[in-house]
Amino acid sequence: MDLNKVYEDILISELIVARGCTEPIALALAGAKIFEILQEIPEKIEAFISGNIIKNVQGVIIPKTNNKKGAIPAILAGLIVGSTKNELDILNDFQEDKIDLLNELIKKDIVTINLAKSCKNLYIKLIAKSKENITTIIIEDFHNNFTYVEKNNTILYSKKDAIKRKKEQYNLLNIKDIYNFALNNDLKRIKPYLKRQIEYNFAIANEGINNKYGSEIGKVILNHSKYSLKEKAKAYTSAASDARMGGCNLPVVIISGSGNQGITTSIPLVVYAKELNIDEEKLLRALALSDLVALEEKKDIGRLSAFCGAISAGIAASSGIAFMLDNSLEAISHTIINGLALASGIICDGAKASCAGKIALALESGILGYEMYKNNSNIHSGDGIIKENCDTTIQSVGRLAKKGMKQTDKEILSIMIEK
Repeated sequence: MDLNKVYEDILISELIVARGCTEPIALALAGAKIFEILQEIPEKIEAFISGNIIKNVQGVIIPKTNNKKGAIPAILAGLIVGSTKNELDILNDFQEDKIDLLNELIKKDIVTINLAKSCKNLYIKLIAKSKENITTIIIEDFHNNFTYVEKNNTILYSKKDAIKRKKEQYNLLNIKDIYNFALNNDLKRIKPYLKRQIEYNFAIANEGINNKYGSEIGKVILNHSKYSLKEKAKAYTSAASDARMGGCNLPVVIISGSGNQGITTSIPLVVYAKELNIDEEKLLRALALSDLVALEEKKDIGRLSAFCGAISAGIAASSGIAFMLDNSLEAISHTIINGLALASGIICDGAKASCAGKIALALESGILGYEMYKNNSNIHSGDGIIKENCDTTIQSVGRLAKKGMKQTDKEILSIMIEK
């Protein structure tokens, strides 16, 4: 097996463009598929959505919808667009002159939202009825992954084995091979995707720094902290999340299905590279490492959980910084272990303005983890959930997040939706 090609394939499939928070955008994509099948606005849509989707749509503004939030506007915005060709960048095609139609459809109350129980953490099922037709669509496991499409009791599309094939690929991720890939692999095939990640994500970081979005956490860090390179990296990364959670219409390149994670794995590296005059090739190699480390951290956790994904991304970004500054496997491994020891356990209570603050905390822990390595002050096996090496420590955290925090996930949703 050509492991380098597998890693390239993983990066190419992951580094896609999204506009807005990916959970409401996945709902918009589902809505667009409804229109593609029916070719009309249905009279009724019954939505069955996993708790992790529900908690991530309540607190974020949907781009181009006049500051609307929630599952219903997201589904209806996609329905109005009526095409899935742009996938998670679907709202690029939502025109301002459609706001009145969106408002009209919201008032008609044609969408009913239900909590889908005993399902996967990422699950969307829409059943839409018009006068003469009925269609059912399902998205699961990945934000753009349609697994079932039916019209008038005829199955148009069914896919059940994609997640198994993905898991087989992702199970090949390990720190030593990721490091060797980043150090030695020809960048030609993945370079355009990495460069787009840098371009798009740094553009939204500048937007967040220069304008008012959310709680302005990036600006707070920049204006109220003693200047250091670490603080600047935290500020710009948090500002990108400020803008994204606040409805900014700029696209981002995601990783692990998350714009905040795609932002976090990339922007700190860009800030360090700019300040320290690190050449483009080394930056791109560090970014490939950062993205793949984030995916290894998430492979046992899944796309959505009670564990804050920004933590995984922040630790991964810090390992990319270690790659640029030290270039050794030892530095990268200790940065990850130290960072995870400091920050694991921060909860995900939905996508919202405060995500920017959690990103700053993740980077603080991750970069501190690298500084601990440089000071020969590492955290070792037996200290809490830390295991004998980097990969087994990641597995330990994955177990904590997926199994240990299962009830936490339910309680978070209960707290969020209680009246």
